[in-house]
Amino acid sequence: MLTFADKKPFHQCDGVSRRTFLQIGGLAMGGLSLPQLLKAEAASGGQSSHKAVIMIYLTGGPPHQDMVDLKPHAPADIRGEFHPISTSLPGVQISELMPRLAKRMDKLATIRTVVGSDGRHSSFQCVTGRHFSNQPQGGWPGFESIVSKLRGSAHHAVPAGINLFMKMAHGPYNHPGSGFLGAGHQAFQPEGKALANMKLNEVTVDRLDERRDLLAGFDQFRRTIDRQRESTVLDPLTDQALNVLTSSRLADALDLEQEDPAIRSSYGADDTKVLPYSHLGYQAIMSKFLLARRLVQAGARCVTATFADFDWHGGNFSNGRRAIPLLDQGLSALIDDLYRHGLENDVTVIAWGEFGRTPKINKSAGRDHWNRNTFALLAGGGMPVGQVIGATNRYAEEPIDRPVHFQEIFATLYRNLGIDIGSTTITDLSGRPRYLVDAGYQPLPELA
Repeated sequence: MLTFADKKPFHQCDGVSRRTFLQIGGLAMGGLSLPQLLKAEAASGGQSSHKAVIMIYLTGGPPHQDMVDLKPHAPADIRGEFHPISTSLPGVQISELMPRLAKRMDKLATIRTVVGSDGRHSSFQCVTGRHFSNQPQGGWPGFESIVSKLRGSAHHAVPAGINLFMKMAHGPYNHPGSGFLGAGHQAFQPEGKALANMKLNEVTVDRLDERRDLLAGFDQFRRTIDRQRESTVLDPLTDQALNVLTSSRLADALDLEQEDPAIRSSYGADDTKVLPYSHLGYQAIMSKFLLARRLVQAGARCVTATFADFDWHGGNFSNGRRAIPLLDQGLSALIDDLYRHGLENDVTVIAWGEFGRTPKINKSAGRDHWNRNTFALLAGGGMPVGQVIGATNRYAEEPIDRPVHFQEIFATLYRNLGIDIGSTTITDLSGRPRYLVDAGYQPLPELA
């Protein structure tokens, strides 16, 4: 990895130092061996199509009754304080706190009846699609790692899977990792202790704007590499890794200063104090929606990110008034960007959490854990959007029509990536081939 030495502190709008955005190439491997990732790409046959998934994990379990499945005729201790509003789909209503998404419901597939939650406060099920019990040795791998293994990199300078999770105080909220696929397919995280730190000598941020000096520094570095190539026999994958190390493609994608200011503004400003306990890592980093779009444009196949927190055992409505409108803005801007850049057929966006919330409001004006029903919002992917799938009973307790399992949604995501779940397997540490979803689960026909 190449890192410019940054002598002066400078922070982007999301609080990440400028230094993070000036790390190039090898950073993408999260401190791992670059040839390992490239071997995965070679093994996959170097797929030329570039389908991608952006997954937004709504940490803590979002309240479906206050967002996409309001029950205005239920008793007050169930319906809550928010009112439904009409949307661009006739007869379909969502929360008054989501007016932007209401205008874009024709570009969304809303699943109101997601079932199969393990009921645990963890990112595991949203990121892997699997249950916690009966895991193979090493554990189930995250979605990004599976995509990395099966598809490799779409561009040699950008990793297949990227992890934009915040560091959260509740450990299980954090990313579950690559499981039995190992470090070679760990999703890249643009910051963290595991990053290698090779510096391009004598080039600092103070000199970054001095283009001739910067170019001279790169030229000297490449000449050194060329001399090493002449004197050392390098295998093709290591040679390709050197090209990754000296590419600016990933750094450019991470640098939001290169984005159109008007587009950047449409996503909203990062709110690091959105909730009373945001200092524990539960923040509304709006720029990560934009980063996700830029990264898939650059060549990432799967980007996962976290947003705020929805574990509101108390203050459900006061917290909702802070966090839900920000989600509404960020997700709406991302959907607009899919269409603006012609990505609506290639990039699938999904936003969801690990479970829903209790229909009955508790004494602290909160809703508690509820694993019998939750929801998901999907967009893009060439899917027939503009529909609502499933219906719950009068108190939003459970489905009365079309329950949709977590694994059916994962099967749909794999299909959108061009991966056949019926024939594709990944091999665990015991040498056993593992299918991507459990037997009996298929992609949603409604979204075909």
